[in-house]
Amino acid sequence: MNTTSRHSDNRYTHGYEAPVLAAHATRTAESSAGYLLPHLRPGMSLLDVGCGPATITLDLASRLRPGRVIGVDASAQVLDAARAEAARRGDATTSFQQADATSLPFPDGSFDVVHAHQVLQHLADPVAALAEMARVAGSLVAVRDVEYRTMSWYPDVPGLGLWLDTYRQIARANNAEPDAGRYLKAWARAAGLTDLSVGVSAWTYADPASVGWWSHSQAARVHGEAFTRQAIEAGRSAADVEEMTQAWIDWGNSPDAYFTMAHTEVLGRV
Repeated sequence: MNTTSRHSDNRYTHGYEAPVLAAHATRTAESSAGYLLPHLRPGMSLLDVGCGPATITLDLASRLRPGRVIGVDASAQVLDAARAEAARRGDATTSFQQADATSLPFPDGSFDVVHAHQVLQHLADPVAALAEMARVAGSLVAVRDVEYRTMSWYPDVPGLGLWLDTYRQIARANNAEPDAGRYLKAWARAAGLTDLSVGVSAWTYADPASVGWWSHSQAARVHGEAFTRQAIEAGRSAADVEEMTQAWIDWGNSPDAYFTMAHTEVLGRV
């Protein structure tokens, strides 16, 4: 994900294809940063690390005005999408810049809050990133990451098990940790954060609309160039990729379809 520091071996497992960015653009502050919202007030400054297409960033900015909000990401392509989303919303004050999570270009204590959603799971050295986040935070660091091994679904389509095993293998080949959620507290302590508050929330897809969206979104991502290439590198075949893609479609076509995953949320003080 970050490609400009001593951790240049980081490789963003998902890639930046249209289905990935479209999925990330559905995220909101309510769905993805609800644990942080009670701690925010107008006028606070916030840095969003790994902001992606910035739907969360801009939601947070709307709550903090007139406070300064900056989103950073390692991908220039993603930042173009973030700026376009800000323009679409008429937000001319939130700014975006390219930066590495382990080498943030800001002085110590520059922001009241530093936030990162689904970022640490992709980094070779998440503790270094958290320490850097703590350095530029004047008060609060907020991080949320999924734990892939908590993913549960029904019906038990065999190809989905193959998909999960493949993704976790790919992520670890990229020096990443797909089960990051279970390590967040330990990583935060190692980075020097104190007064930790740890919680868990879940994303669940069970109603027809969310099942249909999740099914087709995941099928498109599996069938995309980034996942296919990495799956082949991991020893899977083209037939395996087709099986995983079809499994997502078959799962979504079931009237009993259910999918859930747990996310750990940590608030820490500097």
